[in-house]
Amino acid sequence: VQLQASGGGLVQAGGSLRLSCAASGRTFSNYAMGWFRQTPGKEREFVAGITWSGRSTLYADSVKGRFAISRDNAENAVDLQMNSLKPEDTAVYYCAARESGVRYDPGRYPYWGQGTQVTVSS
Repeated sequence: VQLQASGGGLVQAGGSLRLSCAASGRTFSNYAMGWFRQTPGKEREFVAGITWSGRSTLYADSVKGRFAISRDNAENAVDLQMNSLKPEDTAVYYCAARESGVRYDPGRYPYWGQGTQVTVSS
């Protein structure tokens, strides 16, 4: 499956952004999806994940209550709505896919999109 992330940008603290990830190549509904982020010098970290059906979601503690992941299997897309953004949310954000369930470990995802930069100014 090929993934293409979009929607990053520059926003002030307290603002919102919506990231999108478009999938192609294979049956999208076969895959659990995750959003990860990475800053220079740090490891890539889990942000949010959603099961193939969309019935279950997982979030990192740092984004709970502020971010929401959703998917549309008919449109082959997964979104990440980010609200109440903080400067510490600044990172390159990546979408990823794996067969079977959501995992926190980025090493468990074989398919990755290119990153999209999110910058939150204070």
